[in-house]
Amino acid sequence: MEASKHRAVQRVRHELRRREVVVTEVTQVGANFVSVTFRDDSLADFVSLSFDDHVKFMIPDGSGELARRDYTPRRYDTQSRELTIEFALHGEGAASDWARRARPGDSATIGGPRGSMIIPLDYDWHLLVGDATALPAIRRRLEELPASAQVIVVAAAAEGDHLELASPAKLQQYWVADEDELIAVVRALALPAGEGFAWGAGEAGAMRRLRDVLGAEKAVPKEAMRVSAYWKKGVADHHENLD
Repeated sequence: MEASKHRAVQRVRHELRRREVVVTEVTQVGANFVSVTFRDDSLADFVSLSFDDHVKFMIPDGSGELARRDYTPRRYDTQSRELTIEFALHGEGAASDWARRARPGDSATIGGPRGSMIIPLDYDWHLLVGDATALPAIRRRLEELPASAQVIVVAAAAEGDHLELASPAKLQQYWVADEDELIAVVRALALPAGEGFAWGAGEAGAMRRLRDVLGAEKAVPKEAMRVSAYWKKGVADHHENLD
């Protein structure tokens, strides 16, 4: 597979801002997922140009400090001044514990995004790979892709977290139970013809394996992939770009 001479990923920086926001709606979207919508007039100029942008979500951790975690802006509306974030509720942690208890009227602080990496929509195909933490970004990307696009999703999540994957694009999806199956399915894939872009996010160790499979075995050029560690076993507030 050769990299496109015409398509290029665009990196855009944004003015870094902190916003104090208030919860307006809380919806359970999966066994371990909750969607929280925030509102504030400061969101009138909120900018998120890419599906894998992340905001820094900040809430008191009980010891007088702020817990800071990265989350995908799932959707936003500058007209209504609303921002929605989907929280995965696996395990215990300040942010997930907060989301479990979230009710309209609760407040939080959101910073960013610092920038966006804009991946063109007109690749011949798109590959989206990740665990449960990547599902909000994957779901946003699927909604953004045009009907002419061809997209393959490989997602590792518990059965109760098989969130709806809806897209105008031609969608091929694989649900697996764990990261070993995730890597095995990607390894077995016959990627479509033409120029594509591969995106992956999840646990650091699994994403390093994915990056190696995509590069060494699938011959995806470095400039046609983005693989990120959204979290790392035993480490809080971890986010790392591996490509």
